[in-house]
Amino acid sequence: MTGTVTDQGHAQPGPVRTDAVRTDAVRADTGLRFGYGTNGFAGHRLTEAIAVLADLGYDGIALTLDHCHLDPFAPGLSRRVARVARRLAETGLDTVVETGARYLLDPWTKHAPTLVDEDPSRRLEYLGLAMRVAADLNAGAVSLWSGVPAPGVPSRVAWERLVHGCGWAVAEADRHGVVLGFEPEPGMLVDTLDAYELLRRRLGDPPALGLTLDIGHCRCLEAAPVSDCVVRAGPHLVNVQIEDMRRGVHEHLEFGQGEIDFPPVLDALRRTGFPGLVSVELPRHSHAAPQLAARSLAFLRAAAGAAHGTRTPR
Repeated sequence: MTGTVTDQGHAQPGPVRTDAVRTDAVRADTGLRFGYGTNGFAGHRLTEAIAVLADLGYDGIALTLDHCHLDPFAPGLSRRVARVARRLAETGLDTVVETGARYLLDPWTKHAPTLVDEDPSRRLEYLGLAMRVAADLNAGAVSLWSGVPAPGVPSRVAWERLVHGCGWAVAEADRHGVVLGFEPEPGMLVDTLDAYELLRRRLGDPPALGLTLDIGHCRCLEAAPVSDCVVRAGPHLVNVQIEDMRRGVHEHLEFGQGEIDFPPVLDALRRTGFPGLVSVELPRHSHAAPQLAARSLAFLRAAAGAAHGTRTPR
């Protein structure tokens, strides 16, 4: 059962659109499962976003815990998580949990505090709550990143802080029975696959520390073609974010507005055997969320279907 949105704006059970239903045949053709990030539905209640994405035919959601969507610091978390779990079960959507809320922890400073700050306690509390939510939702992964060191902080100190914080997070992930997906993020201490691999080595290659790969970030920063980055990431891949992007510019773009040639990228993902969600990440496009989500899914399905007759990868 999926949901529709009433005139009063509350999600209610309703019919699935026959032109957008998810089918085993679609998955068999592409080997991929597509999701959409709730940070691109900031103008919707979470139940409404779930209903819209289910009706469009998505396989899951990438759920950012934020003020507007399942605030982990608000009262009654267990009750609210149980309600979301029921809604996801009703719609057949899977989920991953994202922790990229901009001002949830500090109303003055975006993303602060981070794992490379002197006092990361609020960030660690947030990550711990995210793992608890992920366990209750049976989420595929909890995504996190390093942060940007404050001016004047030596790289050695920033790395020591990061390793310490990630060590705690790995232990907590093991306790909750969840998997972490560490995301290299442009401008942060860990910004590339090289840096992610260094972090894994410094932590002793823990099984709980997987990789969140953002396809756009590969085009933005990595020297290798995006499809090669996907193949390299394959052994540690637990979560994938996807959008278009241009070289050297960290701006999440609608598909077709950047420089990425998607058929070879999606074919590389298929060949890794990655079973999780490939989730559209357009956090600044909530003003047109339903329309953009519909266009994005159509684009991804077409690109995945065209994967065997592609241009030179970029």
